[in-house]
Formats: sequence, structure tokens, C-alpha cells
Amino acid sequence: MGQRVTSNPTNRAPRASGFFLRILDAVTALANVSGSLLILALVGLIAADVAGRNLFNKPISGVPEMVSLSIVAIVFLQAPQALRAGRFTRSDGLIEVLRKRSNALTKWLETAFDLIGLTVLSAILYAHWPILVRAWVRNDFVGAVGNFTAPTWPVKAMLFVGAGLLALQFIARIIRRWEGRDESL
Repeated sequence: MGQRVTSNPTNRAPRASGFFLRILDAVTALANVSGSLLILALVGLIAADVAGRNLFNKPISGVPEMVSLSIVAIVFLQAPQALRAGRFTRSDGLIEVLRKRSNALTKWLETAFDLIGLTVLSAILYAHWPILVRAWVRNDFVGAVGNFTAPTWPVKAMLFVGAGLLALQFIARIIRRWEGRDESL
């Protein structure tokens, strides 16, 4: 009497991976929001540049450079959330055929695909780290001195963080799949 019963729909003990997955999903969502805010900032910057160019014959210096840098950052900041939400670009014709015949085989094949994605992202992270450090140490920039310059390291850091989150989301997909947390994986 008075004893509280908590429900556990999966009838399993909570796993330590649950904390990792919640933190990862929160950080991934934050990166996604950052990418969206960067898109809004670019829209405003481009609109101001067009208005300045057409109304006052005074374009804003560095807009092409800022746009080209930002596109890479946006992609890498938002890709982890796309993977988490199941909206990452892929061809799933084979998976759908296999899913009808063998859930176990589908599970193993999806895991193999996730491990390949993790391997590719790990290679990107490994190759990109020295580039990021060099950009920071040398204070690399884009633009023309005296007109407009912007450091490249913030974008390279966003690429590194986004690639890291994407790699972790591949790991999270594997965890969710094998712990039975998400049947769609």
C-alpha cells in the first residue's frame, strides 16, 4: 500500500547507454539549431547585401566568402540531426526488400552500413584535425587584406564538431538497434 510502481514498457532495466543517448541527442539538437540560426543569418546578410548593392551601390564586403564558408558549416551542423531523425540521404530499396524477408539480416546489414559510415567519419575527423589546428595556429583567413578578412578556424571547428556528432550518431543508431530502443532502425 503506498508503494509506487513505475512502468517500464520494455520490461528491461535502464541501461547506462540511455544517459549517453540523451546527452548526444541534446547536443545534436543544439548543433541543428545552430545550423538553422546560421541559415537565418545568411539570409539576412544576403538580403542586406542585395539591398545595399541595388539601393546604395554599396555591397557588403565579404558576403561571397561568408556564404561559401557557412554552407560547409551548416551541412556538418545539421547532418547529425538528419541521421538521428532518419532523414539522412540513402537508397533503401534493398533494405526494404530484405526487411520483408528477414529482420535479422536487415538488422545486420543496417549495422554494417552504420559501421561504414562511422569509419568514413572517423577518417574525416582524423584527416581534419591537423587542418583545424593549422588554421588556428596560423590564423588562416579568407578574403582580401584591407577589404574583408574572416578566420577559417571557426568553420573548420564546426566541421569537426559536426563530423564528431555524426560519428557518434552512427554509434547511437547501432546501440538503439541492438538494445531494441528503436524498431525503425
